[in-house]
Amino acid sequence: MNSEIRVALAGNPNSGKTTLFNDLTGSNQFVGNWPGVTVEKKEGKLIKHDDVTIVDLPGIYSLSPYTLEEVVARKYLIDERPDAILNIVDGTNLERNLYLTTQLIELGIPVVIAINMMDVVRKKGDRLDTDALAKRLGCGIIEISALRGEHTVDAAWAAVDAARTGKKIPRHSFSGPVEHALAHIEEAVVHDFPAEQQRWYAIKLFERDEKVLERFKLSEATLSHIEEDIKAAEAELDDDAESIITNDRYDYITRILSDIYKKKNPDGLTVSDKIDRVVTSRWLGLPIFAVIMFAIYWIAMIGVGQPATDWANNGLFGEGFNLFGIGDGPGSGVWVPGIPVLVEKFLEYIGCAGWLKSLILDGVISGVGSVLGFVPQMLVLFLMLAFVEACGYMSRVAFVLDRLFRRFGLSGKSFIPIIVGTGCGVPGIMASRTIENERDRRMTIMTTTFIPCGAKVPFIALIAGAVFGGSAWIATGAYLIGIASILCSGVILKKTKMFAGKPAPFVMELPEYHMPTPSNVLRSMWERGWSFIKKAGTIILLSSIVIWFLSRFGWHEGSFGFLEVEQISGSILSYIGAGIAWMFAPLGWGTWQAAVASITGLVGKENIVSTLGVLYGTGGSVSEAVGQAFSAASAMSFLLFNLLCAPCFAAIGAIRREMNSHKWTWFAIGYECVFAYVTAFVVFQFMSIVSGSGSIVGTVIAGLLVIGFFWLLFRPYKEATVLKEE
Repeated sequence: MNSEIRVALAGNPNSGKTTLFNDLTGSNQFVGNWPGVTVEKKEGKLIKHDDVTIVDLPGIYSLSPYTLEEVVARKYLIDERPDAILNIVDGTNLERNLYLTTQLIELGIPVVIAINMMDVVRKKGDRLDTDALAKRLGCGIIEISALRGEHTVDAAWAAVDAARTGKKIPRHSFSGPVEHALAHIEEAVVHDFPAEQQRWYAIKLFERDEKVLERFKLSEATLSHIEEDIKAAEAELDDDAESIITNDRYDYITRILSDIYKKKNPDGLTVSDKIDRVVTSRWLGLPIFAVIMFAIYWIAMIGVGQPATDWANNGLFGEGFNLFGIGDGPGSGVWVPGIPVLVEKFLEYIGCAGWLKSLILDGVISGVGSVLGFVPQMLVLFLMLAFVEACGYMSRVAFVLDRLFRRFGLSGKSFIPIIVGTGCGVPGIMASRTIENERDRRMTIMTTTFIPCGAKVPFIALIAGAVFGGSAWIATGAYLIGIASILCSGVILKKTKMFAGKPAPFVMELPEYHMPTPSNVLRSMWERGWSFIKKAGTIILLSSIVIWFLSRFGWHEGSFGFLEVEQISGSILSYIGAGIAWMFAPLGWGTWQAAVASITGLVGKENIVSTLGVLYGTGGSVSEAVGQAFSAASAMSFLLFNLLCAPCFAAIGAIRREMNSHKWTWFAIGYECVFAYVTAFVVFQFMSIVSGSGSIVGTVIAGLLVIGFFWLLFRPYKEATVLKEE
């Protein structure tokens, strides 16, 4: 055996597998309560033991290749054959989880079972004799709590010991006719395979597994021979082969648990069931979701986040602040000057050149500081989202929205990438891999970035605070508009030949509600927040310097050179912005500053704020300058366009990888930009009419666009056509 031990973590979705992986390896991987978080296998070294590699496989229900997750997991287990399998079993749903266990045991690889959430099992009054279960299954069993980190290392070392000893696990027997057929298949087809692998391949051939049949490429004579045995078993047991195996497995599980697993209330409703009757009900599910999201954004943007952000923007990155909030301005209490004030005094003290002083103050600090000032609101938002994800509520939202999504041509599976995309659009796009239907997957990729990601939060907060008085409805509305845009796009695209067809079915397991551990919630918050802060120190810093250079150098009175603040209308950037600003004039914000900010948003949506900070921050507060530059109508138009248009370059790269086609990538980008432009135009024109400043021509065009939009929504569905790949 090699000196390095490879242990594969295998289990059902939401069994705690990824949480266990993080605990064992210290890996900062996303943890959530919906299926499909881990699309590809992830690896990490056991903490303090570099000779032990832990492989986190996708959450699966079986080793049948029905889903992409099952294909990935099965391929790894069969082809790469780890030294041991650590099977994570949810103790609150034992029977269903053990179905996968029976299949893993048949692989001929040492298996150790880690029964998770046993603390919840005991709290419910249920009893399980794990020692008796271990004897009946023939493999080691460790009780763990992945959330609390209890006995997780013990489970890992039990798997390592099993790998080193290579202990063979007895496999249960099927009914007589099945065993007779399996014996014939082993003798006729798989006798040349290693003994520990023959059983699994024989069972899969009995089930007529297409991928295994493709692998063997059996002759017609051999196929006919084994088919006779399979049909004989089907005739005797009066069922198809796959159902026979499935029923035999569940009968076996029922037998071994019959006298060692007792539920206190086998027919009673659990606390989770009672809560779900309300939060997943047909009539209350969506209103409850809307109220919860409003509460989250109110707390993040106003209740807790706004005071912290005001302190960061006006104090830390502004004039200064009173220590501990004692006092009112520089003349009272202990006054702490802000970073710009301290840096400016230092630069004046050392006699810094004017252009370099401007670069540091107006470029770096104004640009980066204007973005970092919103970190408090983002951290509060990420904390709240991490809590509702970890407690199990977001899984219910996917279930509730599946009803709504299906009416608009989408599946509830499309909601999983949306939720992942609230942190960052890139993993959200990648999460679309869990959707088997290729048409639905492409449509999800095209629309996932409509949902506001973490990078858009500072931009939303800036517009909400500068123009709309910090209303929580702006942030909540941005989220709901993103969902509405996805739903409307689902209807419009599904009525084209390229995307026609019924949405993929959505089946998911709803985990038990539980109180998340503070460490997991805080880690999730910090991972998202730190990713944003790192971008502020790299991409946003570089972008701010470039924007400063282009805005502070140009032509004045016939000569090229460094420009003062009042002279930037002759800057290089102003000429670039003026060249593209005409495109946005119908949207109400045809200034070169706003046009440039939107274009720099392609590098990263945070750059919209940093660009506005550089261009507007030289004369005072960025928020005040933005409030003066935009009306309510133009600000809403500016907000909607930048929320819905093409995402950042990193997300565009992810779209290209997932689409695997230049044609589809450009189609996705074009659709997003056109959708964003039309939406922003219509909203601006109608809001302008309401405020008394609109034009008749603009309103007529907007009205025609709305009529066209409703025609696209309600026109008949088209028949599907074959998609052409590039």
